[in-house]
Order: sequence, then C-alpha cells, then structure tokens
Amino acid sequence: MSSIQGKYNIKAVSQMLGVQPGTLRAWERRYQMIRPPRNEAGHRLYTEEHVKVLKWLLEKVNNGFTISQAVSILEDQQETVEKSPSIIEESSKGHLEQITEELLQSLLSFDESRAHEKLDYAFSMFSPEKVALDIVGTLLVRIGTQWEENRISSAHEHFATNFLRSRLGMMLISMPSDKLLPKAVCVCGPNEKHELGLLIFTLYLKRRGYDVIYLGQSVAAGDVDVVINEVQPRYLFMSNTMKENIPVSVRLAESLKEHYPGLFIGLGGFAFDQLPEKEKEPLKPYLIGKTKEEWEQWLALNK
Repeated sequence: MSSIQGKYNIKAVSQMLGVQPGTLRAWERRYQMIRPPRNEAGHRLYTEEHVKVLKWLLEKVNNGFTISQAVSILEDQQETVEKSPSIIEESSKGHLEQITEELLQSLLSFDESRAHEKLDYAFSMFSPEKVALDIVGTLLVRIGTQWEENRISSAHEHFATNFLRSRLGMMLISMPSDKLLPKAVCVCGPNEKHELGLLIFTLYLKRRGYDVIYLGQSVAAGDVDVVINEVQPRYLFMSNTMKENIPVSVRLAESLKEHYPGLFIGLGGFAFDQLPEKEKEPLKPYLIGKTKEEWEQWLALNK
C-alpha cells in the first residue's frame, strides 16, 4: 500500500497492537488488506502505513465489527476513513439502529420468519457480542418499557422475549469454552424468572472463553450449593430484574461468600442497575455493572 520502506517485524507489530502474530498472518492471507514487503530472510516488514491500517481495523473489531466487515468498510470507503473516521462511526451506528428497529417491528408483528432473517443479517454484519449487547439488549429494554406502559400486549412481550431467548440459547450452546480458564456459574437470583439479561452476560463470558455453567431461572434453595460443590467454580453470577428480590439475593450472596471464601460472587441485572447510589454503595464489591467495560473492570479486580 505504501512505498515507504518497512521497518517493523511481525513481532514488533504484534506487541504494538496486542494481536497474536498468527492472527495478523491469517488476516493478511484471507483478506489481503495489506501486503508488507519481506526482507532477504523472508520476514515481513511493516510500514507506518501498514500499522495505521491495522490499528484502524482492530479498533473496528473491538467496537463490534467482524474483521470481514471492517475490511469491507476499509475497501469501500478508504478515502472517507482516512479523512474522517467519525463519519464511518456514525454510519455504522445508524445501520445498527436501523437493524434493531426492523427486528423490533418484525417481532411485534409476530413475523417469526422475518425476525430470523433480520437477526441473521445482524450476525453477518457484527460480532455476536455486539449483536447480543447492542441489539438484543436494546430490544429487551424497549419491549419491557412498552409492555409496562401498556403500549403492547403480554402476547407481544412473550413472543418477542421467547424468540430472543431461543436464539441466544442456540448461540450459547454453539460457543466453545476454554477448559483452562476459570469456571463460572450463572443463575437468576431467588424467585427470579427473567433470564435474558443473564443470557447476554453469559454469552459475553463465553466469548472470552470462560467455562460457563448456565442454570437460567432461579433454582431451589440449597441447589446452588450442590452445583458449587460439584464443579468448584471460581465465579458465581446472579441476576435480578425485580427490586423486591434484591434482599434475598444479597443474603444468599453473603451466605455463600461465608461458606466459600475463595468464590467470587457477582450481582447484576436491571434491579441492581436501578438502585440509588446510596443503596448501591454497600453492595459495590458484588455489583458487576451493565456495560462490557464495567464487566471487564469487575473481572480484572476479581481474579
């Protein structure tokens, strides 16, 4: 791409970007977005321009694009990318919002075939994590709000949430786990039945490679201990959507922490997110937050 002489080997570029050399080689071989020259020994030598392109692609991947989608944007709008990256950001944001709106309308029309089509398209455009967090997560909030305000019926709410639960469940089953990473148990808090938020968080953990045991809706009292004793997890995550269930979940977390001092326990979900800051304060060590950045921070502090 650039005629300037290359000066970085693949190891140096790998360290600069935080990307494994094998990944860089695979990207170049499959997508041919850059063609670094080689020295007499046959080793790649990257120019400043190559590094600039790779940084741009990596930023898009970190923001939820697949690498193929990022490369496609780079090829189609190279001049725009170089002059004004913010234009691309706004375009991708608008595209995501459009897909979300079309999927919502399909669900509220009970059009299952079109809903599958829209969600399949979303997965072709963005990473599974981006779809789960920014599309499905957004839909859950909007559907819940419309139902609470009596703008849609319980039939609409049930159809939409059951559809999304089914698709996320299929994703969860298909994702591999890294048996070398810590185990995590994910379950709804006592008396809780709404599991979609927990499913999204579980997908996030599995995308990071964690070996996750997903229990879903609230299990019988004492059964959490059975699972902990059986699988010896590093983490236990509980989700609450109803504020009235928070006290019993907190008591359970404190009891489990006392019995299993090496277990890291995280609490999350809509109910905890809506608590006033004063009520959150004593629970801070448990609260995982509601964004990917907050989840990453909590995991980094609890190793």
